[in-house]
Amino acid sequence: MRIIQRAADLRVNPPRPLGLVPTMGYLHEGHLELIRRAAAENQEVVVSIFVNPLQFGPGEDYQSYPRDLERDARLAEEAGADWIFHPSPEEMYPPGFATTVHVSGPLTERWEGERRPGHFDGVATVVSKLFNIVRPDRAYFGEKDYQQLQVVKRFNADLNLGVEIVPVPIVREPDGLARSSRNVYLDAETRPKATVLYRALLAVRQAAQSGLSPEEALAAGRAVFDETPEFAADYLAVVHPQTLQPLEQWTAGARAIAAGRFPAVRLIDNMEVMGS
Repeated sequence: MRIIQRAADLRVNPPRPLGLVPTMGYLHEGHLELIRRAAAENQEVVVSIFVNPLQFGPGEDYQSYPRDLERDARLAEEAGADWIFHPSPEEMYPPGFATTVHVSGPLTERWEGERRPGHFDGVATVVSKLFNIVRPDRAYFGEKDYQQLQVVKRFNADLNLGVEIVPVPIVREPDGLARSSRNVYLDAETRPKATVLYRALLAVRQAAQSGLSPEEALAAGRAVFDETPEFAADYLAVVHPQTLQPLEQWTAGARAIAAGRFPAVRLIDNMEVMGS
């Protein structure tokens, strides 16, 4: 496996198909499942490891975001990666850089887009650059960042980038907590309480499948939130699986999405609550 830092060094003619797994590093089992899936479906796999400054807002954890390239390289190679692309911020955004990719409209106006202004511009810009640098046939994204996944699908289609976007289901801890690099911020006291998102989503799904309305299902989820006063919810919603617009009536594939904060960390999660 090769670790490279310059975009020019990736402009070769790798065997096809070529898979890309974009990450910000500090790999966990969710990332490794993406890499394993990519390795099973492609001749070669590139894993990008880049903590992207454009998708962090003021006061967020860009400087403290966990980083460990040596560990990540070992795990990525064991999972089947052939290349690691680990550029510097200066390589991705050299002096004079003045172009960003913006996905407008309802898809980005709510939820994470509302709570983190500019976040999806950062995501769309860096992923567009990675697609142009790596030129993958397929790119693999976890469903944990569900709104991000829909944003990537949108600009990939709108800009005719031609990459097959492969969603991969959420990988969870045994107690249901979605795997995330930011889980390292959870201390021993908070960690058991962090399942509150998962438990709330389960309550919404159970209510939905029992024939209750979206409004009634959300009330069941909010009741779970109320059991954990340390958790400050940002949102809990049931949405259309592609547009992410709130639902007043159930539709196939309806998704429950949730986010909120403990004192040391902000967490997000989602779950399909109505079968496709």
